[in-house]
Amino acid sequence: MRITNKIIQNNAITNINANKVLEDKYNNQLATGSKINRPSDDPVVAIRALRLRTNLSEVQQYYTKNVPDARSWLKITESAIASVIGVIEDMYSDCTTGSVGFKTAEDRQKILENMKGLRDEIYAVGNAESAGRYVFTGYRTDLSLAFQSKTQQKYSITEQVGIGRLENATYVDTAGLENLTASTAATDPATEFDVTTNSYHRMRLSYKDCSNDKNVAPTIQYYDSTGTLQTITATVASKYDDPSTTYLAYADDTGTTPSAIFIPETGELILNDAAYNALNSVKDMPGTKDAEGNEINEGEIRITYQKEEWNKNDLRPEHFFYCEKYTGELADPTDPTSPEKTQVYNPGYLTNQLDDDTRQIIAYDVGFGQEMRVNTLASEVFSHAIGRDLEEMIAAVEEVIQMEGIASQLEGMIAKETDEDTIAALEEKLKAVNKSLTYLNDKMQKMFEGGISKTQGYLDKANSANTTVGNRGSRLDLIENRLSSQESDFKTLAEENEGADVTEVAVQLQSIELTYNAALMATGKITQTSLLNYL
Repeated sequence: MRITNKIIQNNAITNINANKVLEDKYNNQLATGSKINRPSDDPVVAIRALRLRTNLSEVQQYYTKNVPDARSWLKITESAIASVIGVIEDMYSDCTTGSVGFKTAEDRQKILENMKGLRDEIYAVGNAESAGRYVFTGYRTDLSLAFQSKTQQKYSITEQVGIGRLENATYVDTAGLENLTASTAATDPATEFDVTTNSYHRMRLSYKDCSNDKNVAPTIQYYDSTGTLQTITATVASKYDDPSTTYLAYADDTGTTPSAIFIPETGELILNDAAYNALNSVKDMPGTKDAEGNEINEGEIRITYQKEEWNKNDLRPEHFFYCEKYTGELADPTDPTSPEKTQVYNPGYLTNQLDDDTRQIIAYDVGFGQEMRVNTLASEVFSHAIGRDLEEMIAAVEEVIQMEGIASQLEGMIAKETDEDTIAALEEKLKAVNKSLTYLNDKMQKMFEGGISKTQGYLDKANSANTTVGNRGSRLDLIENRLSSQESDFKTLAEENEGADVTEVAVQLQSIELTYNAALMATGKITQTSLLNYL
């Protein structure tokens, strides 16, 4: 094959250009610190780089965003629960003090004021927020735990309780002595024989000041020993009615038909012996199902009632019970007699289908295929009974203070009176007041004694929730440490995969430049020689 000068020239240019390409490659690697600048430079490195970058991006999403968000939620929750625990511990201290009696009226007044503060504080802390989301309200993060102002809204509520809700309470019939005035004290017909104390059976609802509409009286549903669903429809009565028709109605009831009286102001269902015994004997038989295949809890007692007026810091029923919220709109706008529309909350509670959606579990992705629950539900921390107990203890203390005031007033009137008959009448009245005061003091002290064990139960519940949140925080610390290590590892792998060895690249670049310059010199000499040189 004949090699011409043109062929030599073309080959030289091609080789020189190849050297220049290599020089450009290593020059770019030295300038950018990366092995490749486009996928075609090295497809294997490029594919591995994409995978490593994706993994690193995911880790950074977990490490820099999800984990901090989860930690913020847990810290706010933990702080709120700590406040609840503080309130309950103060309540426990007050119950302990009250159970042994008060040394002075000032001590009692301090306890009273403290309990009023606890009553206002206990549920207010439940409205804690994290980035504008309420932390105790499940999926309803835009809805506060408690009403934040006085509100008018009708609900139909179904509470699902056990026999633990049944209790015996004390009623002191003061024969109206709390209404004595200076003008009526001497002529009031009440005597010490009219003052009595009685025990009654009751079930206390989670709310007071319920609807007093007799057309929608509360119902109590339970399964009897034969597995038959029974319903007791309560009779609505006011606490201001004659005690013989309310609190004392069943004092000597020997009937066999279960019945109940509902006092809407106090939210109490007063039970006769038959109702108390029937409800106290309910028992769950695991595995029992209804006709639709839903499991039946025969040990459950369901109480359905209505409430329309809500005070500030009342817990919203949506977060605790199956309930229906009345919308104010008719189901059929064209028919004025049609029922009012309702919005249903927590329907799964009635069928015992408590999956994660029903229980409203919020979980964060904190790792590859790894989730962690961050929210604590209101029912895991708060109990309506805490506020109800505080209210009853406050009322018991105020009753004692009020009766002491009347006794002091009567003593002052007797000291100033000169008429013997009037003095005798006032002294008889004072005996009746002192008897009422003895009963009320005894009722108050027993209430504080009972409050000790109740408060301990509330404290155990709150501490358990706090421990759970603390465990989640500890687990999050471990996950965060692991993510930090993974981030470092992926960065190292990515750097090793894409990063150029500067020393090696510099040597290669220097070698290429030397080769390039040598090629230019050799080519220049070769192209100077032609055929004429050999003639």
